[in-house]
Amino acid sequence: MILIGLGSNLAAPAHGSPKETCEAAVCALVAAGVRLVGLSRWYESAPVPPSDQPWFVNGVVAVATERTPEALLALCLDIERRFGRERRQRNAARPLDLDLLAWDDRIVEDEGLALPHPRLQDRAFVLLPLAEIAPDWRHPVLGLSIAELIRRLDAGSQAFPLANKGDSGPKGPN
Repeated sequence: MILIGLGSNLAAPAHGSPKETCEAAVCALVAAGVRLVGLSRWYESAPVPPSDQPWFVNGVVAVATERTPEALLALCLDIERRFGRERRQRNAARPLDLDLLAWDDRIVEDEGLALPHPRLQDRAFVLLPLAEIAPDWRHPVLGLSIAELIRRLDAGSQAFPLANKGDSGPKGPN
């Protein structure tokens, strides 16, 4: 199973609100020939590390592709650029963030590519949506199930399902 995390906390000019931007990014992946296997609900979460920037909309997709991990990562980075992402400062607000989270049980630690994503086990905004689409997934390095990883989350790591009310973006916990 190939898993990609999506996040946005700024509207993308051509795509709209952070939620609409994430939805458009899923469409861009599909338009590039990546097959959508699963899509979580959208969640909202505070920026990590804590800052005064807007909250994020996050989700996880499961996909299938004939591309290599490196080629899929390159596609994700290209989509980010097309959606207006500029990598000037680490952890800055952004219209789109696409993270290659995991690729089956592969373990890769190359320059520019790490599988599984090195911080996914610490982030509720990744684990909660991931649990929806891959409840039997196990972390290939830690050997822990998704349920075990969620139980181990720091109390400060929270994500909340985004209300389906046609809202324009995240507001914080309800």
